[in-house]
Amino acid sequence: MHISLPQKLYYSIGEVAEAFGVNASLIRFWEKEFDVLKPKKNAKGNRKFTPEDIKNLQFIYHLVKERGFTLEGAKTHLKEQKHQSLKTFEIIRKLEAIRAELNELKNNL
Repeated sequence: MHISLPQKLYYSIGEVAEAFGVNASLIRFWEKEFDVLKPKKNAKGNRKFTPEDIKNLQFIYHLVKERGFTLEGAKTHLKEQKHQSLKTFEIIRKLEAIRAELNELKNNL
């Protein structure tokens, strides 16, 4: 899944949930379950997700929704193999974006 968010320093939970096509409650649940998610909270308690949080959410989404990991399996995977898996995941996402751009160029010819 390729999410599309404008480049910003912080994203609201509504923006994040919409970009991922999930309910805000799932994002809050994942925040409690995965310690890599640490959105900042303002005085009202509204969550503000950083680009780093978004990257971690994409990886969690990939593990749980696309690869079918259980929450415990995803947590273990993140703890044991986060660095290498995240690097591989980022490379795959970049290649997918390049492929989409090339297909768009091809279709416009």
